[in-house]
Amino acid sequence: MRALSLFAAVALCSGCATLTSDTSESAMTANNPLLSASDLPYQLPDFAALDDAHFGPALRAGMQQHKAEVAAIVNNPEPPSFDNTLVALERSGQILDRAARVFYALNAADTNDARQALEAEIGPELAAHQDAILLDSALFARIKAVYDQRGELDLDPESAWLLDRSYRDFVNAGAELSDADKQKLKELNQRLSELTTQFSQQLRADTNESAILVDDPAELAGLGADEVAALAKAADAAGEPGKYLISLILPTNQPSLARLQNRDLRRRIYLASIQRGNNANEHNNKATVLELARLRAERAELLGYPSHAAVQLIEQTAGNTQSVDGLMARIVPAAVRNAKREAAALQQLINAEGGNFKLMPWDWSFYAEKLRAKEYAFDESQLKPYFELNRVLVDGVFEMAQRLYGLRFERRDDLQGYHPDVTVYEVIDRDDSGLGLFLFDPYARPSKRGGAWMNAHVTQSHLLGSKPVVGNHLNIPKPPEGEAALLTYDEVNTLFHEFGHAVHGLLSNVTYPRFSGTSVPRDFVEFPSQVHEMWVTWPEILTNYARHYQTGEALDPALVERLRAAQSFNEGYRSTEYLAAALLDLAWHKLSLEEAQAVTDVLGFEGDALAQAGAQMTEILPRYRSTYFAHIFAGGYSAGYYSYIWSEQLDADTVEWFKDNGGLTRANGDHFRATLLSRGGSKDAMQLFRDFRGRDVRIEPLLKRRGFE
Repeated sequence: MRALSLFAAVALCSGCATLTSDTSESAMTANNPLLSASDLPYQLPDFAALDDAHFGPALRAGMQQHKAEVAAIVNNPEPPSFDNTLVALERSGQILDRAARVFYALNAADTNDARQALEAEIGPELAAHQDAILLDSALFARIKAVYDQRGELDLDPESAWLLDRSYRDFVNAGAELSDADKQKLKELNQRLSELTTQFSQQLRADTNESAILVDDPAELAGLGADEVAALAKAADAAGEPGKYLISLILPTNQPSLARLQNRDLRRRIYLASIQRGNNANEHNNKATVLELARLRAERAELLGYPSHAAVQLIEQTAGNTQSVDGLMARIVPAAVRNAKREAAALQQLINAEGGNFKLMPWDWSFYAEKLRAKEYAFDESQLKPYFELNRVLVDGVFEMAQRLYGLRFERRDDLQGYHPDVTVYEVIDRDDSGLGLFLFDPYARPSKRGGAWMNAHVTQSHLLGSKPVVGNHLNIPKPPEGEAALLTYDEVNTLFHEFGHAVHGLLSNVTYPRFSGTSVPRDFVEFPSQVHEMWVTWPEILTNYARHYQTGEALDPALVERLRAAQSFNEGYRSTEYLAAALLDLAWHKLSLEEAQAVTDVLGFEGDALAQAGAQMTEILPRYRSTYFAHIFAGGYSAGYYSYIWSEQLDADTVEWFKDNGGLTRANGDHFRATLLSRGGSKDAMQLFRDFRGRDVRIEPLLKRRGFE
């Protein structure tokens, strides 16, 4: 069920569509590079040969082929068997899988008007296509027939898990509904697909329009010369020469707020950030949010569940909303207490400096950095000259992968990415065999969505004979030509984190594409990536990459110690802004249909939800507010943003294991790889953790790390 697993991973949908008879589309289909596997190494998509006109025909041809393949399974005169039904489904939909992966990857990383128009057009068609398969009574009957005889089948563990998960996929998608209810479900799914695309496109447009234009460079006091130059370059590219353009990243808090001395400019940036999707223009997302919440609740009721969250959590490791609520109840009060103590300390600093104002959200990062410098003799801006992008990647991230897993990364300038900023690396395994490809796309641009992420252009599968091609995407400001790209500490951390996702995809060693790489429960997928953050400050790794970009001088060990000591600083703020967003997500998606229909005020609902959860602070807004919460209204994290803290339980316990067992050693990396990273979703996720750790997870390491003891 290759294409269906893709849709689950990237929040696409499905249904049936036929090829148009339009002559131009037929011509594009005849010469379309997406209709067959690429001849390039590892089936890297031939980006040079791709044209925007290829995507629509390829997606529609893929749907038609997939439909025919499913029909052949259904009409097979042989009795249903694991091979002629489940394995056949896994082999099906390869054109659609290939076309969808390339299209959605490019539309996120380098969009344009044509791609956005096709995204809006094709989404409902893909939704209908997936529904046509998941709600096919005859197909489900064959799967159920195999499932009912599972005790008599001699299946290997991965095949048995495929049968179990496939059956549950169909049941949870509505396969047992009446024909009338199936039709209603199809209509809901198509409309939801339209709305998530609408949310994403409106947010991207409003984020670009909300960028702050600065006329006077004196207002930028506090920023480094490289940052000012990058802002000037951005303004010039936007048709505003001689000015400075501050673009917004996805979260509420913006990186520049920690250094900008001009309080009014900080306020302008912050207000622009929290107003995204709520401006009085055609990009306003409030109506979209309300309709998404209502329709998700309506779909849940149709499926027999009290809320969208109840549906979403069935197949997660948490299992139900009560488990998540229990974790939140344990940690939210502690986080807020810590944050209030921090707020009082920042207000005291403001008062001591003669500031005649109350601490506001746009002041927090600025004064937190001042207080950190005072308490730890540590100024984060001191680190940037030691965090040059390429050195962090090669001597930090790649070095870590070599020491832990025996991987080597060889730059392949003969292979082309989808944008000039993309670099392609071949990954060589510990036995000197080719493992796959890694695409690195670090820089921000108007055509790229906000945030940082990993995606797979090609997934690993022994059944299909495919090896992984994965990409990491960041949004680091691109420096002027010839100047170094210097990272903040947070950006270094993000680079290691996203590479953890990439390693999860690269080290995949499964038979079925359904289970490849990061195809695991949503509240488990962040766990391996979070573990890889531990290596940012691991002594052997840090000293290898943290060198001054001009002199090559190593980072002062004393500064390193102050960095480690300061890592728990401001944890109350970080925890509270994250938990507030997770609570907001849960509040929207625990609504029953009746409750969702009663909500008319998006911002009022936010305030009430946070107040009821005890997470409302005037100085700290959620990491994402509803109108720009792309994770839950345009991505795959609806009722799932809690998964970062849920996964961090596993992460903190795993970091403790590494430290207890000698840290950065090949033996430790090989154990993590063999028991967990290579297995993808081919086994129950928590059993994978037990296979690695030797026991169930303990929450105490997380409580200690976050200061929740």
